[in-house]
Amino acid sequence: MEPQTLLYIIIAIIVLDFVLDKILDALNATHFNDPVPESLQDVFDEEEYRRSQRYKKTRYKFGLLSSSFSTAVLLAFLFADGVDYVDGIARSISDNTIVVGLIFFGIIMLASDILSIPFSYYSTFVIEEKFGFNKTTKKTFFLDKLKGWGMMIILGGGILALIIWFYQFAGEDFWWYAWILVAVFSIFLNMFYARLIVPLFNKQTPLKEGSLREKIETYAQKEGFNLEKIFVIDGSKRSTKANAYFSGFGNEKRVTLYDTLINDLEEDEIVAVLAHEVGHYKKNHIIINLIISILTTGFTLWLLSLFVGNPLLSEALGVEQPGFHIGLVAFGILYSPISEVTGIIMNYLSRKFEYQADNFAKKTFRGEPLVSGLKKLSKNSLSNLTPHPAYVFVHYSHPPLYKRFRNLSS
Repeated sequence: MEPQTLLYIIIAIIVLDFVLDKILDALNATHFNDPVPESLQDVFDEEEYRRSQRYKKTRYKFGLLSSSFSTAVLLAFLFADGVDYVDGIARSISDNTIVVGLIFFGIIMLASDILSIPFSYYSTFVIEEKFGFNKTTKKTFFLDKLKGWGMMIILGGGILALIIWFYQFAGEDFWWYAWILVAVFSIFLNMFYARLIVPLFNKQTPLKEGSLREKIETYAQKEGFNLEKIFVIDGSKRSTKANAYFSGFGNEKRVTLYDTLINDLEEDEIVAVLAHEVGHYKKNHIIINLIISILTTGFTLWLLSLFVGNPLLSEALGVEQPGFHIGLVAFGILYSPISEVTGIIMNYLSRKFEYQADNFAKKTFRGEPLVSGLKKLSKNSLSNLTPHPAYVFVHYSHPPLYKRFRNLSS
């Protein structure tokens, strides 16, 4: 295959991915004005529903603009031999392969993030502000960016450096070492995310003694679920939207409730949401997702090992001197259709898991407070109650609210 032909394939993948994504967005937008399902009539009153429609349409138009800009910049970067230019900068600074790779990706990641800042800023301080969601200050917004860059440099840079080093001494067999590294890191992050990463961005405090904690502990004891760590996170620092999540396993398992969740829901509704999260743990969904993620990573790295050393990948991007970092960029784009397929499969599995967790909450607690809690959360976040089935199939990790209601009411 000629390098030019491979370049055209890369361009075609980028364009096709963009077009298909926009078609799905457009299909979803055709349902924005649909009547609310009868079972969800009590979520919005007439004025709130019109507000939710305006929010959905605003986000749709903004998403179209931002994704079009990102795709246009990427295509311009490729056509203008941007990869070769950045590679030249990296090689002019050092002749060490690892350092070159780190500088190359550092420049690309930093430039990409800087270009996205105006869109992120507008999304937060104009759109989210307009609809009453934003609580983020400009100081917090930019501090989050700096912290994100710091994590990218330390964690991302460290892992990338090790992977390039593995490739240097192991050649095509590097993927075994890289797989072990990523697997260990994934398990470690799952275990200690709430302890090590969350505090960099949010304040976590143990849930205070009181009726809510008593109800949660009573439920946990009834289910034989050892739950000593119940934390409240200051989600209201950034947004009015509420959430709750389960993290870790073994002695590190903990439940984290957003303060906005505690403010928005009744105590029984919070316990029902917690029961749903416990259902994920009891059904081993966390472990299953982790195993699938590790296996998928192994397959990806194995596939990468077959192609990353091929000079054709570098030549297709206009770079004469082959390098692991250049091959990684080309492979990343070529692999994206497979990534889309695996993403769809994972979303399908995730929706099945959500039904199972809902059923667990219904069986071990009650279905009614979970339904009412989900309705309140949907109302307060102006959620789309009428998504297009195709959009749900590709993008949704949770079933639409009307399907969850139907399942819990059966």
